[in-house]
Amino acid sequence: MNLNKYNHIYQVLSSDISEGNYGRGDVLPSEHTLVRTFDVSRETVRKALNLLQENGYIQKMKGKGSVVIYNPSMDFTVSHLTSFKEIQQLKTKQYTTKVVDLAQYPAAEFPKVLEALKLEPEDRIWRLIRQRQFEGRTHIVDTDYFIVEMMPGLNTRIAGDSIYEYIEKRLGLTIAYSHKEITFDPMNKQDLELFGNVIPPYTATVRSVVHLTDARPFQFNVSKHLANEFKFVDFSRRFHGE
Repeated sequence: MNLNKYNHIYQVLSSDISEGNYGRGDVLPSEHTLVRTFDVSRETVRKALNLLQENGYIQKMKGKGSVVIYNPSMDFTVSHLTSFKEIQQLKTKQYTTKVVDLAQYPAAEFPKVLEALKLEPEDRIWRLIRQRQFEGRTHIVDTDYFIVEMMPGLNTRIAGDSIYEYIEKRLGLTIAYSHKEITFDPMNKQDLELFGNVIPPYTATVRSVVHLTDARPFQFNVSKHLANEFKFVDFSRRFHGE
């Protein structure tokens, strides 16, 4: 089975659903139609549909086909691995990105990052701080740590656009998966400077370690959201044994 083909079908159909080309309750084209449309085997189509079902886009129903169950109210989902730019392309509320700081440091200065990215104390890392703003107000502060050796050409122009696009299209690397945790934390001095006076002065903090397809960790991300605006959305499916 061709992995790229079924992933391509998945990406096309999931984008169509996310963008509203198929609404909740609509039925996707039949397997036979998708086979002809994408010029692939039925097995490849079924693999793509299974992936859509696992990720909460559709429910396969006997006698009806693949019914869309996606909830378009998903504003921020921590279960999917997407860049902020990709999320923005699906939303009507457009944020601007402000690069606050981009600098290199020895990994020893950030012990948690050193451990998460499996580095040596003398290894160099980028620390990138960005504000995500809407109508002049900061709603999200992202702090990212990257390995300099893997991304020597990182600059503020790339940081202000899409780092994931740079990694995948310019560097030819493939981002695969991440581990995330969410905590609710009181704002520190830097948070108050970047967010301004906020009531309550708390953030919902999502910490992620992101890996490439060869399992190498390459990014440690700390994404802080205003606690009173944060909405966690996930999709859970119970798998039954045969």
